[in-house]
Amino acid sequence: MTEHPAPAPTPAGAPEPEPIRWFGTSWVERGTDYRLRRVAVPIGALLAAAAAALVLRFGVEGIRLSDNGGFLNGLLVAAIAICSLLAALRTWKQLTEGKDRLTGWMAEDRSLGAVWIIGGVGALLAYFVRSLVEAPGEAVRRADYERAAAAHRRRQSARSGRPAAKAPGRAKRRR
Repeated sequence: MTEHPAPAPTPAGAPEPEPIRWFGTSWVERGTDYRLRRVAVPIGALLAAAAAALVLRFGVEGIRLSDNGGFLNGLLVAAIAICSLLAALRTWKQLTEGKDRLTGWMAEDRSLGAVWIIGGVGALLAYFVRSLVEAPGEAVRRADYERAAAAHRRRQSARSGRPAAKAPGRAKRRR
C-alpha cells in the first residue's frame, strides 16, 4: 500500500486551494497522483466524446431513415455542429478564464441548456484539448490561490513589524 505524505499544515487564516474536478487539490503540489490523473483525464474525455458522438450519430441516422428529406438531415447536422462549436467555445473560455468571467450568451445556463447538451461533444473535445496542456481550470485556480496566498503573506508580514504597537491593551496616540 502506498503512503501519501501528510500535507503541510496551513497556518490559521491561510487560504485553502480550491479543488478541481478529477484532480482535487493535487494540482498544488503536482505529485504522483497529479501526473496519473493528467494521463487518465484526457483519455476519459476522449472516450466520453466518442460515446457522445456515437449517440448523436444514432439520432441522425434515425432521422435519415425516416425519409424526411435531405434538407432536414442537413439542418440537423448543421444544428449539431453549431451547438458543438458554441459549447466548445464556452467550455474553453470557462477553463481558461473561469466561470465567473463568462458574460452574455456564454453565461446562460438555463435558457441555453439544450444547446450545451446537444453540443456536449464539442465541450468534451475542448476539455480533452485543455487537459493536454494542464489540469482543466488549473491556471485560473492557481492564479486565484497565489493571489490569495500573497495577500495573506503581506498581511502577516505587516502584522509582524511592531507587535507591541498593535497589542490589544495599548491605546493609540493622539497627534
